[in-house]
Amino acid sequence: MAEARTRLDLPREARRGPRVRYDAEAFGRLTERIARFLGTGRYLVYQTVTIILWLGWNILAPKGWRFDPYTFTFLTLVLSLQAAYAAPLILLAQNRQDDRDRVNLEADRDEARQAKADLEYLARELATIRMSLGEVATRDFIRSELARLEAGRDDRREDRREDRRDRETVSDSAE
Repeated sequence: MAEARTRLDLPREARRGPRVRYDAEAFGRLTERIARFLGTGRYLVYQTVTIILWLGWNILAPKGWRFDPYTFTFLTLVLSLQAAYAAPLILLAQNRQDDRDRVNLEADRDEARQAKADLEYLARELATIRMSLGEVATRDFIRSELARLEAGRDDRREDRREDRRDRETVSDSAE
């Protein structure tokens, strides 16, 4: 039975003996490379050629040279071993990809939140500008006022001309 520790507030003593240490990132990159290779057509061609050569050798070679008889037990063992290692490697690579996707998704969500906040701010600013412009004279209003003033000025000119004509006729008739 394991000895009970007397003080739980102190860290454990260092273990004796060799400890296996590895770089988790390097191991993850290696598993991704292997998983990527296992998913290629090149790998399928290599495996197919290997199995055909294996079967051809063990069927066509003289009996003394055959290393895996008809039931091909050793081939089955090799393929099972390859599958037993390939599945966890593929899962490890898939988990790393899921972690990257999760980080990217969170970054995209943060960016979308910021973009939404910026858009709401700009919408408020635009509404403020529109409200302020409601109190400012617009181009159409200024044009209409200028046209009205010009029409009034033209009317006054006409009135002055008529007054001059009237005065001239009065002075002509007085003579």
